[in-house]
Amino acid sequence: MLTDIQIGDLVRMRKQHPCGGWVWEVTRIGADIGIQCQTCLRRVMLTRRELNRRAKSITPGKPNEEPKALPQE
Repeated sequence: MLTDIQIGDLVRMRKQHPCGGWVWEVTRIGADIGIQCQTCLRRVMLTRRELNRRAKSITPGKPNEEPKALPQE
């Protein structure tokens, strides 16, 4: 089951992280997926296949906001 993963999505893993956290945020998308623990802020890289195997649920994050314009001088 390959899901459409976006930056900012929250992933609940099947096993608990040693720090006690269950929820991770997607920080990078590419051949590998970068995720960050929301409890201890540890970052890890997983392949898409590995992430889909380890994830229990994926919750969409905040919608991407429009970039703010720089102030005119």
